[in-house]
Amino acid sequence: MRIIAAAMGVLAATSGYAENRIDIIRPDAPELAAFGEHKIGVTTMSFTNPDQIDVVNTNETDEPPLYDRSLTVEVWYPAVENTVSGGTYTAILRDGVATAELTGQAARNAAPDTSETYPLVVISHGYPGNRFLLSPLAENLASKGYVVASIDHPDSTYDDQSTFGSTLVNRPWDQRFIVDSLTTLNGDLGAIIQDDNVAIIGYSMGGYGALIYGGAGVTLISTTYEWGAPQGLLERNMMGTETHAGLADDRIKAIVAFGPWGNNTGFWDATGWAGINKPLMLIAGSIDDVSQYDAIRGIFDDSMNTTRHLLTFENANHNAGAPMPAPAESYAFSETLGYAPFDHYADPVWDNVRMNNISQHFVTAYLDLHLKQDEVKARYFDLTPVATDGLWSVDENGEETPEHGYWTGFPNRTAAGLRFETKLAGE
Repeated sequence: MRIIAAAMGVLAATSGYAENRIDIIRPDAPELAAFGEHKIGVTTMSFTNPDQIDVVNTNETDEPPLYDRSLTVEVWYPAVENTVSGGTYTAILRDGVATAELTGQAARNAAPDTSETYPLVVISHGYPGNRFLLSPLAENLASKGYVVASIDHPDSTYDDQSTFGSTLVNRPWDQRFIVDSLTTLNGDLGAIIQDDNVAIIGYSMGGYGALIYGGAGVTLISTTYEWGAPQGLLERNMMGTETHAGLADDRIKAIVAFGPWGNNTGFWDATGWAGINKPLMLIAGSIDDVSQYDAIRGIFDDSMNTTRHLLTFENANHNAGAPMPAPAESYAFSETLGYAPFDHYADPVWDNVRMNNISQHFVTAYLDLHLKQDEVKARYFDLTPVATDGLWSVDENGEETPEHGYWTGFPNRTAAGLRFETKLAGE
């Protein structure tokens, strides 16, 4: 066994994965996974939201204290044409101690391309997580003409994992605050951001926040859970309250939620789901046992006031489509966790790069359709629900025949294991 492990270590050291690349596009990737025409810049920013309720230090009786809530954000953006591609990130791993060097295409602090303006995409990680967890998607979208901001949520990162109630209360407000901060930003970066054309992408607890931000206020019962927020502070996000109504935001044009958490624990009901009227795409694994796949399907079924999609990775668990490939440093056993951090990123059945490429394809089509009004991209959603039911049929010249029904943008045989379903508003 030691010989095998040593051999695997040598293989890792000589492969592309040893660099922890976040920009890999497999040869069998669907059409829209490829990087776009823009060079990519990246910068780290910090924004402070003053006088927020300090959920962590709120007890059961005293007046909740206030504090200034500071958020670190990684921002990717289209850069000037002469930008030299390539750069690295130092990311803290799941154990909150070890770090990994990630390699991508973005150049640190490159000059923004000010020749045009671009839609804004805000990314929100899981609990715990950090701003690099969805970095393959972030870089990919920036190359296609989006400004992408990924948040480190305080009390919810690998090295700052605190009271769960803080995550429950703050997620949608963090997302809203970053939208407000970036759409009023000064300088060249601020000048390229469209201030009324925004999408929210959330994974797990980030998806929970995005759904609340998008209109689905939580139930009364969820504000009373003993393990939740103290003193009923979650009422800030409850359906029918003035505070939740204050989240309404016409700038948000689309929502993407990977494995969103909460419907498995009674956080929403029919009244909450009726509040979502923005386009919604859900991405999930069919055996998700964290957010519970049946609960995610419930979101798809019950959000009846909008057109929504559900992309399912068959036999994938909670890591379906969102997390970056497990860094080489995550393969080692962690004394802190009692297991290898690898498990936090990887799926036992699906290759992460493969899932990332599929997500890049669908999210690109989705955002282009709703934020860039590229109606041509609608054809990527007109699909046979079960991919393997679609017939691949081309003539001797490679042209599709009338019988052809395979998924648009996918090479032959490469959509196996996927389902894509759509329901229109009112259905």
